[in-house]
Amino acid sequence: MAGQNRSSGEGRAPLARHGVLPTRHPFVTMLAMLGVVLGVVGLSATGVAAYSVWNAAETITANAVVLDEEKPLPPSLGAIEGGVNILMVGSDSCEGQDVALFPRCANDDSPGERSDVTMLVHISDEPRRVTVVSFPRDMLVPIPSCPKEDGSGNYSAMSSQMINASYMYGGLACTVLTVEELTGEKIHFAAAIRWTGVINMSDAIGGVDVCVAGDISDRHTGLNLTAGTHTLQGVEALQFLRIRHGIGDGSDLGRISNQQQFMSSMVRKLQSDAVLADPGRLLNLATTAIAQVQQGQLVLSSGLTNPTLMVQIAMAMKDVPYEDIVFVQYPTRYASGGGASRVLPVTDAANALFAALAANQPLTLTGDASQGYGVEVTGEVAQQPTTTPEEATPAEGAAEGAEGAGAAPVDSTAPPAEQRVELPSDIAGQTAAQTTCTLPEN
Repeated sequence: MAGQNRSSGEGRAPLARHGVLPTRHPFVTMLAMLGVVLGVVGLSATGVAAYSVWNAAETITANAVVLDEEKPLPPSLGAIEGGVNILMVGSDSCEGQDVALFPRCANDDSPGERSDVTMLVHISDEPRRVTVVSFPRDMLVPIPSCPKEDGSGNYSAMSSQMINASYMYGGLACTVLTVEELTGEKIHFAAAIRWTGVINMSDAIGGVDVCVAGDISDRHTGLNLTAGTHTLQGVEALQFLRIRHGIGDGSDLGRISNQQQFMSSMVRKLQSDAVLADPGRLLNLATTAIAQVQQGQLVLSSGLTNPTLMVQIAMAMKDVPYEDIVFVQYPTRYASGGGASRVLPVTDAANALFAALAANQPLTLTGDASQGYGVEVTGEVAQQPTTTPEEATPAEGAAEGAEGAGAAPVDSTAPPAEQRVELPSDIAGQTAAQTTCTLPEN
């Protein structure tokens, strides 16, 4: 079954809710975001059409969430100093879901809507770097006083709750406030996606390659994979991102690293010619994302309804080197007496991470790829060249020829290499340059 594209959910077991609490795709709003921005930034006539479609979709603006009414939206990406922060969450809402895939939606066994795992995407100033921080859904954090959705007042603050409860109390805006209080970072944009949106967006991308080191079978998500490489999309992509019991130590921490494998592979595909050189796929990504907004499966903050800002975000991200696209887990330690899955923030290590981001310093990971034994590093992928030999200027070619013939090196105006910051070893993660493979449950 290696290399097989297996997108159909026919004949498969239903997807359990929190599978015995499996996490809902914390990566997927990034998938939607990257799909949208690549769709609207296409340089062909089809890309222009996608931009126009996004610009004309009134539903996008009508359904947007306002994060802070007192602060005006930035006029452009360049007007935001210190880098841009985008919060991306996955929601477990039953609204618009296929009951055959999600039986708990028929039983309403757990009302309310949670964000579960949450991700903060940081896009630095020049030189551009991208860091994605995943927050374990069971991390105990303070939840600040959050405005009620109907504008009738505020919910009371709470001293210690799982971070995924913030969405249930006050929606996307409350999760934004919670992460801002935890990290000290200002969040400029946010988005949330539901199950069906994940399935549809992964179909629009055309599948993502994943590696598993041994056979995986998980009755909670219904996922069954043999050892090897698989191209997953649709229902199986969602199952892979939610699986916990079939991999590593069975914890949410192992699941995060499994999702980071998927994201790393997805980024490499989105930056490749397989997507950027396919006008039809670019348009499909944009129109699929619009459909998810219209159907309530994708929620955007008001800033992300601006197609110009979306293009600027895409342009900022599309050429970032793989080694500077870093996926990390917010550092945690297990809580005593709070249940086996409860974890607490390790703020000293987190402060080192956010200080490096504030200084726009390149990062070097020193810890394991996974805190939950979910993946192992198997190799590295070389960056695809952005300029082919035929595109090199005559001056560049002459310089290379002269140096190759033993002449003195040509003067260069390139800035000196930046010193990389070694993150504390208790911060787990990987870069987009690294290939990893999911480990079966031990």
